Amino acid sequence: MGRFRRGAAAAFGTALALTLAACSGDSGGGSDPGAAPAAPAAAAGNAINLTGACPTRIVVQTDWFAESEYGFLYNLIGSDAKIDTGKKRIVGSLVSDGKDTGVDVEVRFGGPAIGYEQVSAQMYVDKSINLGIVSTDEAIQNSASQPTKAVFAPFEVSPGMIMWDKSKHPNFTTLVDIGQTDTKVLYYETDAYMQYLLGAGILRRGQVDGSYEGSPSRWVAEDGKVAEAGFATSEPYIYKNELGDGHSYDVNLQLVNDTGYPVYGQALSVRTGDEAKLAGCLKKLVPIMQRSQADFMAHPQTANALIIKAVKADAASVWSYSPGLAAYAVQTMKNRALVSNGSNATIGDMEQSRVNRMIQILTPIYAGQKKPVRSGLTPADLFTNQYIDTSIGLT
Repeated sequence: MGRFRRGAAAAFGTALALTLAACSGDSGGGSDPGAAPAAPAAAAGNAINLTGACPTRIVVQTDWFAESEYGFLYNLIGSDAKIDTGKKRIVGSLVSDGKDTGVDVEVRFGGPAIGYEQVSAQMYVDKSINLGIVSTDEAIQNSASQPTKAVFAPFEVSPGMIMWDKSKHPNFTTLVDIGQTDTKVLYYETDAYMQYLLGAGILRRGQVDGSYEGSPSRWVAEDGKVAEAGFATSEPYIYKNELGDGHSYDVNLQLVNDTGYPVYGQALSVRTGDEAKLAGCLKKLVPIMQRSQADFMAHPQTANALIIKAVKADAASVWSYSPGLAAYAVQTMKNRALVSNGSNATIGDMEQSRVNRMIQILTPIYAGQKKPVRSGLTPADLFTNQYIDTSIGLT
């Protein structure tokens, strides 16, 4: 259940605080990959037919089971969708605005379906994957050996969070409050954001526990006295409504983004070396992705029904997904502006300053782990807005 997924770093034992001060400014510089083209990358009329421009089947690797956080992907799949529980995927015609684009789309599940491997690593193992869900911190971590470049950010703000029970901790309003107590904070040991929180002095090393493996058992055993990492779009609903055995917890939370860790969560990315080969496809496909996200946020029912059906079809899976959780996820994405146009009228574009800040934060962390990032890494190595249609946004 609880899974602040796809952490990008192993535990880091050196003092980050000394490096944060030196990294606090936005050095910027150079051309801005965040500057979308003055004209739309692809007009809506040109984006419908993908035949010839794209592979006959576009394969997208996600990092978890089917869920509403990736509704924009499932919204692309036509009425001929086939759920393959054996190969952990859904395949069907790729549609845009209800019209067949001439190619198929295959959305693959992640997490246990790929042995909990990072998506960027899986993309280099399986070259049949065209696009993968890769967060900024993962892209930075693997920039030297498995480089990826983001072409569309479905989340303006990552839903990654740390939560606590309201009744057990009525005085907590932020993670700084937690850091001033001895409250244990459960998280996945591989989550890079935790090393930032420790180095910035927001939490203390003695109170964090990296043994969390996604189960609510520790939380329940301690009757909600611990704090726990997860997703704002899922755990708060699950812990209040779906734990069973009479267990129900009303939680509060703070997004990790709001502590000064401006990661782009689960950005749609390509292998860096494949960008040129896929450029013609991306010019048409990325605007379709943008429209699909806008359409899903306005009308999530069809995609959510497919997601729920796919999860239910795999009787052997440990993952479950209820209509209530699906609706809650979408509403939370709206209420917390996790999916939004950001500072302009365009959905899915990325800001150079945010990516540069992530490089500044993570470079010393990975150096301390003896896993240095690519030498001279810049935001332009990690994302591009050139395929974004600036006319497409939420209304």
